[in-house]
Amino acid sequence: MGNMKLTLKIWRQADAKAKGAMVDYQVSDISEDMSFLEMLDVLNDRLVREGQEPIAFDHDCREGICGACSLFIDGRPHGPSRHITTCQLHMRKFKDGDVIHVEPWRAGAFPVIKDLVVDRGAFDRIQAAGGFVSVNTMGNLVDANAQPIPKLDSDKAFDAAACIGCGACVAACPNSSAMLFVAAKVSQYALLPQGRPEAKTRALNMVEQMDTEGFGNCTNIGACEIECPKDISLENIARLNREYLGAELSKE
Repeated sequence: MGNMKLTLKIWRQADAKAKGAMVDYQVSDISEDMSFLEMLDVLNDRLVREGQEPIAFDHDCREGICGACSLFIDGRPHGPSRHITTCQLHMRKFKDGDVIHVEPWRAGAFPVIKDLVVDRGAFDRIQAAGGFVSVNTMGNLVDANAQPIPKLDSDKAFDAAACIGCGACVAACPNSSAMLFVAAKVSQYALLPQGRPEAKTRALNMVEQMDTEGFGNCTNIGACEIECPKDISLENIARLNREYLGAELSKE
């Protein structure tokens, strides 16, 4: 397949208080080997040369690690492919003449900053509320390998820790729930002995902060797991519920 000509319908919004709208753009000579973000770079380069305001979108590593490239493409977080981020989405997934809709995450807890960029500070505040472990960093440190951990537990903890906090789970959920994100952050510690000292306060504080931020309730729809670029399992939500219930029942 050669170069493509595409119609992009992109959400433009000057700032958080402005009323946004979808704006049509035509792009041509788009190679199938380009990433989706490179395609947007081509468009922005043209807009700048024409004296127009470039489209603001979030990006950083462009290697599927940071989670910054949070775009809602044709009704799906990170686009039509599973288990990849937007920066890993290549234009070969589209065909010549396609009309592509590009929007920011749609959630009350993720207010739009500009165009396709949203404020995901709510995730940072949830992690700050409980996502840490007590570690003695002075004096005699214990080697990490000195404490045996079952392989199954370490594998599950590692899988949960793969969460990059992109927010696709929130964007995919009709309730705008952050349960999969919070569950992953709780699980990565709950499964390891190093995470047990703060286990009760962690579950309670992180869930409380999640509610304070205005995320919706989880009703086990499952769209979060399907759209997660790192394939975080719903099993983690079950673990979060157990951790939370145990912490609630043991409160004095």
